[in-house]
Amino acid sequence: MADDVLISSAERTGRDPAPAVSRSLRILGVLAESDTALTLTEIARALGLAKSSTMNLCLALEEGGMVKRGSLGYQLGRRTAELGGAFAAQFNQVREFYAVCEASPVLRYEVVQVAMLDEQDALYLARHEGSRTVRIGTPLGSRIHAALSATGNALLMDFDDDAVVRLFGESEPFPQITPSSTRDVPDLLAKLAKARERGWALDCGESFPGIVGVAVPLEGWAPGDPQLALGVAIRAELATKDHIRTVALALQDAARALANPLGAASQRQKYER
Repeated sequence: MADDVLISSAERTGRDPAPAVSRSLRILGVLAESDTALTLTEIARALGLAKSSTMNLCLALEEGGMVKRGSLGYQLGRRTAELGGAFAAQFNQVREFYAVCEASPVLRYEVVQVAMLDEQDALYLARHEGSRTVRIGTPLGSRIHAALSATGNALLMDFDDDAVVRLFGESEPFPQITPSSTRDVPDLLAKLAKARERGWALDCGESFPGIVGVAVPLEGWAPGDPQLALGVAIRAELATKDHIRTVALALQDAARALANPLGAASQRQKYER
């Protein structure tokens, strides 16, 4: 009860109950969004904090393995990867995902990814590399606007049109990652209608030039599991209609296996016979 009173009081006054924690989280966010290491001065400027305060926070984060300091500045530390892996592993489907991909005569050769919806983005949780020599696809922990990728569209396939409009707004234009990117909600709704009709989502160079994405929704095992999606990234020169359909059907098989607690084992046994 006392904790509830403190939380309610903090919410009423707008006071941050743990400013050091909030600032530390902001540091991790700034580093996550940067493609390069950041100096202490750059981090302090991004957060609007004194350099001395920023240094103390970075020292604590470094001691905990959340950041690492190199000759060019600070980057995320390996502990963040461990936590990300632990977050993904708590979901039943992610634990079985790799075995199901390896058991599939199609997906074992493909780059297959698992994503969940986080606000307007597809957040990538797991990745099966396949046996292709060229590495493509989205790094773990990355985000792509859900309107622009096949995996994001697969996460939206179970939404009705009104829910999609509520999520994205009626008139806000989408970011244009490539010249092929879906531009607005009406275009997205039309694309989702086609995806529901054929049973899988398709992204022809909308999130990465020269890459075709194919994806399907993945239902949870239990009420507490989030809605996920399975997607494959294919180089455009290999993305024939036949290959896209073959991959899509294999993804549907994998999704059926992963949506059933006994399905993953059944699929492995099917291909071992």
